[in-house]
Amino acid sequence: MLATFLCIIRRDLELALRRRSDVFTTLFFFVIVISLFPLGVGPEPALLRTMAPGILWVAALLAAMLSLARLFAPDHADGTLEQMLLSPEPLAVLVAAKILAHWLVAGLPLVLLAPLLALQFDLSPAAIGTLTLGLLIGTPVLSLFGAIGGALTLGVRGSGVLVALLVLPLYVPVLIFGAGAVGAEMSGMDGAAHLSLLGALLAGAVALAPWATARALRIALE
Repeated sequence: MLATFLCIIRRDLELALRRRSDVFTTLFFFVIVISLFPLGVGPEPALLRTMAPGILWVAALLAAMLSLARLFAPDHADGTLEQMLLSPEPLAVLVAAKILAHWLVAGLPLVLLAPLLALQFDLSPAAIGTLTLGLLIGTPVLSLFGAIGGALTLGVRGSGVLVALLVLPLYVPVLIFGAGAVGAEMSGMDGAAHLSLLGALLAGAVALAPWATARALRIALE
């Protein structure tokens, strides 16, 4: 089972390297959205610091949502998903491997870019550290919840809009706790409580999302 898990991750990473334009589209979107806000609202440091947590997290949320279309659609088009259903390995394990590969391609780069982009908002080192840790915990939750929406809308016309409507309510707690952790750190309070709630969301999503996604895929392919 572990060998199959690692094989799927390696396969998806290799496919992502062949489709670099899709990966760069998500990264450029993240960079452009964050970089335009300081130009639009002006150079006032206090205002930028106040807006920074929300802007950075909303940009990460939208960028993660932008990448959901390629989570299952290519495998559905070439018949790979049908072969996964016939595999002797549990479908939830295979789905978990695809979600992890998706996060490595679409989520981890956002985490690595965020500290550099946060410098535009005059954030303190402590706030940037909290932001990075929050994204490190929160972006896997976005991938896990997004996989459920992607599976439910698989093969549906106009699925991009539909998946956004499905996953946005699930993304709101991640946005609130992630931005709240940075805001608490900036105001001199401890953001550990918000990060702990993010960790609880991650634990729950890891336990439930692969099974829910696997069930949704079976329904979509029947």
